[in-house]
Amino acid sequence: MTLNNSLSGFRVVAVHAHPDDEAITTGGALHHLAARGADVTVVTCTLGEQGEVIGDTWQQLVNGDADQLGGFRIHELLASLEILGVRGHFLGGAGRWRDSGMVGDPANEHPRAFVRSGTAAEDQLVSVFEQLRPHLVITYGPDGGYGHPDHIRAHEITHGAAACVEGVQRIAWAVTGRADLEAGLDAIEAIPDGWRAPADGELACLDQVDYQMHLDDLDYAAKVESMRVHATQLWIADGSVSITNPRAAVARAESTVFALSNLIAQPIMRREHYQLGGGVAFPTGAAELTDGLER
Repeated sequence: MTLNNSLSGFRVVAVHAHPDDEAITTGGALHHLAARGADVTVVTCTLGEQGEVIGDTWQQLVNGDADQLGGFRIHELLASLEILGVRGHFLGGAGRWRDSGMVGDPANEHPRAFVRSGTAAEDQLVSVFEQLRPHLVITYGPDGGYGHPDHIRAHEITHGAAACVEGVQRIAWAVTGRADLEAGLDAIEAIPDGWRAPADGELACLDQVDYQMHLDDLDYAAKVESMRVHATQLWIADGSVSITNPRAAVARAESTVFALSNLIAQPIMRREHYQLGGGVAFPTGAAELTDGLER
């Protein structure tokens, strides 16, 4: 539902590596922008074929068994995008580039691995930018947020493509603010059986001096729901059950708690943080990712 049209006329493209990144990393911002009238498109670069699966239900879809996870995750992504109110586009078409896995994974050498995409992926993204003409582009920083090769590759092609087209006024990198993350972790009084707390430094984050703006006015429920539909990838500890999690998980916390297949409990952030990656600087006290940009 459109809250107002204050951002009507702005065009935004978010470039993500895998299905679920759009929800976990930027779900609040994407829904916020779209609900206020911005034209928002998520470009997803792979199907997430190398991802692990949480729970037993779809465990044999993974690479090494049925290798059907990528096709399954398409439907999770489509459901997430609908909740967020944004459009989606697969770079080069669904299945053109394959999830590369982590550093050292044999999947790095697959002929369609995204890390091996060369100039072709950048050219494809140039075409997307030329068609959509975004004012604002959202992606990851040079380390991909936490070092995943596909996230780093998404960063590389995003900056390369943005340099080749006119009209991209700002690139914003999605990051996690240390103070908010630590506050969210401190607010977790108890985690579900079988889950664990993160070790010191295990979750990537930045000090406040290293990012320029945070986005407060989020529809938190929409972000949580966009994450929930990625049922092969995560569980939400709010007492609900899912097709992959028949046993309700509950955590006592001020914010909703989730876990990936590693079962590390972490808060779903009520505030999202962004770092200037290039272009027009954020004005002091910026409240919108588009503040300071011209329509």
